Amino acid sequence: MTAIYQAVYRRASSLFSRLHSTYVRKMRYLNELKEDDGFCRQAQTSGTFYLFHNLSPFLQKVGNKYLVPQLSAAEMKRILEKFKETEQWIEKSVLIGCSDEHVPRFALDLGALEKSVIESELKGSFTDLRKALFVVDVKDSPLLASAQALLQWHDSHQYCSKTGQPTQKNVAGSKRVCQASGITYYPQMSPVVITLVSDGSRCLLARQPSFPPGMYTALSGFCDVGETVEETVRREVAEEVGLEVESFRYSASQHWPFPSSCLMIACHALVGGQQTEISMSSLELEEARWFGLEEIIEGLKRKPKSSKQDNGSFLPWFPPKQAIAHQLISEWVKQQTS
Repeated sequence: MTAIYQAVYRRASSLFSRLHSTYVRKMRYLNELKEDDGFCRQAQTSGTFYLFHNLSPFLQKVGNKYLVPQLSAAEMKRILEKFKETEQWIEKSVLIGCSDEHVPRFALDLGALEKSVIESELKGSFTDLRKALFVVDVKDSPLLASAQALLQWHDSHQYCSKTGQPTQKNVAGSKRVCQASGITYYPQMSPVVITLVSDGSRCLLARQPSFPPGMYTALSGFCDVGETVEETVRREVAEEVGLEVESFRYSASQHWPFPSSCLMIACHALVGGQQTEISMSSLELEEARWFGLEEIIEGLKRKPKSSKQDNGSFLPWFPPKQAIAHQLISEWVKQQTS
């Protein structure tokens, strides 16, 4: 009966593909991979694989560029056989997407194998994700972040929180199930609001002690349980710099894998011109101050390495283009200059 159902489903999918857009077909294909273990297992034999080692992605440097290689299933089999590993390693991979041509993409962590041997074999290196996100092509950054977040989630959710029994992942890695309790666990993201505060002619940026020297960015904080985005914006700005938000507007969102899988919700906030004196909380921040338009424009041009002055101090510089904080700051500049 199952075989008949799957055959009917495939024919229906074929008709659907002729009638709908590339994007819709792609999303339906990915959903089928997540829901059908047999179909996903078959896709592993024709898919491509991104490699990680203890959550650090594998990169290859070609000239001045860092590339994210995609290994075929045949290449994966060759490598695993060289390490005398079975193809059961492929079962540990997680689905992270597919191309427009429906070539599935998987991520696989080889942390139990010798890192230096893999790097020598593939002529590349496993790189810390924080560095990798800012040296690879912009189109590759979201994929690496999503892959690492999913691999990390599986690593930290191997046991049921109710029974303590091991959980089992499905082939795609889109969920884990506790057979003892019947509970299904799905990967989750924590919502974080990142807010660029302005008084109309200046914007407020801050830094934490853990930041690289000279780097300033927008205020951010996790949403508390039961809070709306609006309430989080008002609370975080009040807590961190002692200002009251009069109005705010949503800008965009971005997945961010640090400290764990987060959904960054980017907003612009306006405070009243009569109430702009900063009262900084030293619990989280090292410094917070207002920046004028010219200083922001210069800071956007400045690179981290060029920010150090002869006297040992650092000129302000801001997060790179891959970070949503950069987008907020650039939007503010455009608004001021329009």
